[in-house]
Amino acid sequence: MAHGRAPTSDAGQVGTVRPSTLGELRGTPWEANAGRSVKSELRANLTAKLRARETIFPGIRGYDDSVIPQIVNAVLSRHNFILLGLRGQAKTRILRQLVDLLDEVIPVIEGSELHDDPFRPVSVEGREIVERCGDATPIAWLPREARYIEKLATPDVTVADIVGDIDPIKAAKLGTRLGDERSVHYGLLPRANRGLFAMNELPDLSGKVQVALFNVMQEGDVQIKGHPIRLPLDILLVFSANPEDYTARGKIITPLKDRIGSEIRTHYPRSVDEGMAITRQEAWLERGHGVVVPEFVAEIVEEVAFQARDDSRVDKHSGVSQRLPISLLEAVVSNAEQRALTLNEEPVYVRASDVYAGLSAVTGKLELEYEGELKGGEAVARDIVRRAVGQVFARWAGHVETGEVVEYFDSDNTLRLPDGLATADLVPVLEDVPGLLDAARALLLAHGGKEAGTSAAPAALAVAAEFVLEGLYARKLVARSEERGYVGVSPETSDGAQGGARRRWN
Repeated sequence: MAHGRAPTSDAGQVGTVRPSTLGELRGTPWEANAGRSVKSELRANLTAKLRARETIFPGIRGYDDSVIPQIVNAVLSRHNFILLGLRGQAKTRILRQLVDLLDEVIPVIEGSELHDDPFRPVSVEGREIVERCGDATPIAWLPREARYIEKLATPDVTVADIVGDIDPIKAAKLGTRLGDERSVHYGLLPRANRGLFAMNELPDLSGKVQVALFNVMQEGDVQIKGHPIRLPLDILLVFSANPEDYTARGKIITPLKDRIGSEIRTHYPRSVDEGMAITRQEAWLERGHGVVVPEFVAEIVEEVAFQARDDSRVDKHSGVSQRLPISLLEAVVSNAEQRALTLNEEPVYVRASDVYAGLSAVTGKLELEYEGELKGGEAVARDIVRRAVGQVFARWAGHVETGEVVEYFDSDNTLRLPDGLATADLVPVLEDVPGLLDAARALLLAHGGKEAGTSAAPAALAVAAEFVLEGLYARKLVARSEERGYVGVSPETSDGAQGGARRRWN
């Protein structure tokens, strides 16, 4: 426990009796910490976590050496901060996890709208309760989860929504003037007092509301319908935004931007392995029966996102969310599951060809440029998947001899994999292609050890063999049609580039 912090470890203990009145609270560490700001509280708890070498943001991958150190610096500096990044970069998740840096519970004046500190109330209401009740002032305990308020910024959000509005009926009942603080119906920001207030997509907020925000941040006051109201709130303000939205939909006004202490850039996974770890963590794969996802299939799914981010037909300003590979992997597994349930096959073996069946998880997540719109979303998605298969095949099978397989199809032979066969039962069908199973064994041997290559289970061998076929199709060494299955590449489509590819792969 950091020096000067109030005890918080009793929050989950059964039978713990906490003070229920202000008198009982006196003399406790809570009185010693009265007036400590939220930013100081976060700093103290973060300092304790760093000393204990605890994970600061569990479940957040790929940011250990980039984003997380900057957030730690911002909290240690007691800064309000903003996360800038394209969609699907875990910005909101990070903001929500800041709650874990708060104390488990804090004492508040019971019945106070602004979560007043019993020793230093800021609202008129809180001060009146303490003046009226003295040491008998009732105390409530606010859990850390209730101290986080989040709002999605939209152009129609008003100052009344965020800060508050004058309530004439309330003023009439209390017999006060409209400019009296007691006549205010508080918005989200005051209700976050002694906590965290997160605003997502900040540029979408109108300039007028942004002015109200920085007034509260800097001066602690605001004008509501011409009435100046003093609101000395204790809040950490955190924001998120897409950097491209500054020009596309709105902008952050300069005075507000100037008052945000730290601007932190997020990013997509920087490597396929990093992306695969995130996708594996987030995708729902627990289907109630065994599911076998070969590593090369998982890598193809992740490579789809990387290829989409580099595709000239996809809008770079919009980005390609990490939700794309997560949704795609779930759809790919579901397609394999559908086949396995129909054939009464268990475990469920996921194949490379299942990735094409998951196009519906790709098309809705791509914002296309004009060229892409002309071609169509599904056609662009199919091209991207094919390129992804080719890239993964290049990494996995660069050493594998496939010349005999290509020559078989070039000799006007075809191979159609029957839909009604279980994965393991495909092996006799695949044996008809000379060298195909040898190529599959070599691939498994290189990536799964000697045993995997020489005595692989029939289903695993069939999955690897189909991957070889799909890889050759992606590299344009073999063609594929719905009617005939895998076939040789026709002279019309066999150009010099394909010939060069053939020489490399043979």
